[in-house]
Amino acid sequence: MKIFFCAKGRVQGVGFRAFVRRHARAQDLAGWVRNEADGSVSGQACGDAESLALFRRLLKAGPSWGSVESLDWQVLDEGESLPLPFEIRP
Repeated sequence: MKIFFCAKGRVQGVGFRAFVRRHARAQDLAGWVRNEADGSVSGQACGDAESLALFRRLLKAGPSWGSVESLDWQVLDEGESLPLPFEIRP
């Protein structure tokens, strides 16, 4: 299963991308995360449904030093493969 996510709130400048990468790797997810010009953080992840469900809960909670106000979550067509291990993109 492959998904797109976009987190909004206090998610830049607080180590949110590293938080996302750490939890994605712990769940053996492929994919990437990056900062967006509008202050959000977006990415794609691919893995089994159970791992993605846990990943989604972790992203919604966010790190204690940040604040996730909303999390958009969209299932994608499988298409091209994603990088493994999960990476931070500029």
